[in-house]
Amino acid sequence: MECNRVMDEYIASLGQRLRNLNKSIHDNPELAYEEHHAHETVCTFLEEHTTIPVTRRSYGLATAFEAISGSSGRCVNFNAEYDALPGIGHACGHNLIATAGVAAFLALSHLIERFGISGRAHLLGTPAEEDGGGKIDLLKAGAYDKADVSLMIHPMSDGSLHELGIAGVAGQTSISCFDLICTYEGVSAHASANPWDGVNALDAIVCAYNNISMLRQQIKPEERIHGAIMEAPKITNAIPERTVTKYTVRSPSMKNTVALGERVRACLQAGALATGCKLHIEETEIYADLRVNEPLCGEFAKCMKEQGEQVQDVASSPIPGSTDQGNVSYALPALHANIGIPVSSGAQPHTHDFCTAAGRLEAHEIILKAAKAMAMTGWALLTDNSLYGEVRDAFDRDCQLR
Repeated sequence: MECNRVMDEYIASLGQRLRNLNKSIHDNPELAYEEHHAHETVCTFLEEHTTIPVTRRSYGLATAFEAISGSSGRCVNFNAEYDALPGIGHACGHNLIATAGVAAFLALSHLIERFGISGRAHLLGTPAEEDGGGKIDLLKAGAYDKADVSLMIHPMSDGSLHELGIAGVAGQTSISCFDLICTYEGVSAHASANPWDGVNALDAIVCAYNNISMLRQQIKPEERIHGAIMEAPKITNAIPERTVTKYTVRSPSMKNTVALGERVRACLQAGALATGCKLHIEETEIYADLRVNEPLCGEFAKCMKEQGEQVQDVASSPIPGSTDQGNVSYALPALHANIGIPVSSGAQPHTHDFCTAAGRLEAHEIILKAAKAMAMTGWALLTDNSLYGEVRDAFDRDCQLR
């Protein structure tokens, strides 16, 4: 196809510059909502290589940006994540996600201009996927209102994929999750002289811990509750007056996660009731489960095959993790394809080995193939009314199942 050749030539012309962009983000890891280097690096890259306007610090977020090309017609969104993990850098490969999003956006923008078709390409810099949910913030601010479909990829270790003879999976559900941060406030007193005058915040957290441990026996096999004590007493001769604990609640659907969260909340409240402590519970934004759009996944798989890579259309089991792209998939048809990269130890994301692998040239090269497949998926959605109709119909049917 002529458009494939034009796209390949355009991506090739960016060559080492895309590699340098990838490496700059990888070598300068930044945590959620603090991705200032990545934000400026990507925005400057876009401004240097295109005339498309770039809006820095968009939608009230200091490290979000937006760029849009084209003037009318359907709009294909691409997401660029770039936050890292504490202590282990880009161990989830968000440098690769950002590179793929930028490359796909620029490629589709080039095709729209070159062939003069109706359609728009849309790129969002989406901070804080690992902690906070930047896409949820952007959804609330209306950043996705102009988009008709949202596309992104995510790297994973290719070891298990090679056993299946594939390079990735186009469609795979994720599980929903959110956090509860609970603060117990008691009353300090001398632990030996007059302990009866105290209200013990450590006892409250121990009660809650035991309550939740017992609750685990009664939850479904696919559900998870995991927590940590964030603030604990440092001395033994005073009744503890303040403790903080945090629990993450996960279930396959957003609806079930909310229900499980209420049970965890009751366990936390019981700790306060039993000890007489005051209680404050803060909840983070809920990450929705990822809704798989089969026609969209099928088109991406077809486009990956054109790049010489076989990917599975839809996996039967969910990703054992969560993503704020799930929230996007509740609002509009969305893709979150998992693409394998070489990891010598076979380690999965959120490990030092995966961080190292995410910075290597081999990972960059396979991710550029995925970027091209995303761009061609976007092209098909803009030029094939029948395909877009199938994607939209699948989304509307799924809305009835939630």
